[in-house]
Amino acid sequence: MGLVNHEHNAATDLRTTPVHLGLGSRAKPVEGFAWDPEALQAYSAAVAEDGAEGRMVMIFDGDGLGEHWESHPAGDELVVCLTGSVTATRDVDGMPDRVLLGPGEATVNPAGVWHVVDMEGPSSILTITATLGTDHRPRTDTRPAGGVGTPSPEEAP
Repeated sequence: MGLVNHEHNAATDLRTTPVHLGLGSRAKPVEGFAWDPEALQAYSAAVAEDGAEGRMVMIFDGDGLGEHWESHPAGDELVVCLTGSVTATRDVDGMPDRVLLGPGEATVNPAGVWHVVDMEGPSSILTITATLGTDHRPRTDTRPAGGVGTPSPEEAP
């Protein structure tokens, strides 16, 4: 995994190769990125100098419920629906706050707020995420419930 200097006339598939936005308005593809501990650690080390200002840009395709809750303490996350329909659910003081998005619509998940994104049928989203300190926890519900908030990190399984 590593950041690369990208040729200006080359295309990057954001579904497989995220782009890191860093200090000095740099944009560098993250080649060899994977959702495994080793690659995530290498990514964190490679972008450490950007601190809380670094952002990851990526496209996710899916269909169904999000697999985990996440929180980004270093900054807000922008979620843009590209195709289909998605619901972003945030835990606000133990109560679910849901935002339904269609193509071209976006929402901001505030820094430090636990959230999950569910895709209603085949959908695609683009995310711009402050990754420093991002935390994940398993999703234990099968469907968002009206009065069920997410547990604190200490209570999470």
